[in-house]
This record gives sequence, structure tokens and C-alpha cells, in this order.
Amino acid sequence: MKKPLFFFLADDDEDDRFFFLEALKEIDPGIECMVASNGKDALALLQNDFFSLPDYIFLDLNMPLMDGLKCLEEIKRIPSLSHIPVIIYSTSSEKEVAASCMKAGAYAFFIKPSSSSDLLNYLRKLIAG
Repeated sequence: MKKPLFFFLADDDEDDRFFFLEALKEIDPGIECMVASNGKDALALLQNDFFSLPDYIFLDLNMPLMDGLKCLEEIKRIPSLSHIPVIIYSTSSEKEVAASCMKAGAYAFFIKPSSSSDLLNYLRKLIAG
């Protein structure tokens, strides 16, 4: 039996977290997702041996305490986490921002969609490979 996918999402916006979780549920109710509201909490949870490592990490770029780029840089320094694909997502469409995220080791830079169907399509493509 195939193990269900496990996502990790760090986003300070409660509505964005809700829409992300709903999209995953629509794609496959078996997908698990752990959430954090900032990069600092995300790092603490990701390093907790009690939890399994996620298949994908989504980080909002603009969060309090530790932003997504700083969190990404920290994740890439931790051997047990460095192999996990990290997707930075943001409302920013600035090419320089995306380039700096990719340079820091992001798997992808994704502009937050304006509709739930765009989010669903992106997640479906990601999961399909």
C-alpha cells in the first residue's frame, strides 16, 4: 500500500492556510498536512523527531518572526531536511525575489493564486510529478 503524501505548510495567513488544506483534501483526502504560522515555528516542528518528514514544504515568503527565505536557508543547512523540495509562495511576482529564492535552494517559486482552481491545478501538477 502506498504511503499517503505528507505536506508541510508555513503561512501566517489563516485564510491561505484554510484554502491550501481544502485544496489538498479535494485532491486526495488521504494527504496529510502539518501547518505553522511562521518560519521559526516551522523549523521547530520540522526538527521534531516525533513527526515524519514531509514530502514537500511550502513556505510563505512574508511571515513574522522568520520569513520564508530565511527559513529556506535554514532548512537547506540541516542535513535531515535539505533533500526535501521547498516551494516558496508569495503574492510578489518580482523576478529578483523569485531568483533569490531559487538561488537559496527553492525547488520552485509559486505566486499565490487568486483562485482555488489555480491552486488545485498547481498542486495536482506537483503531485503528478
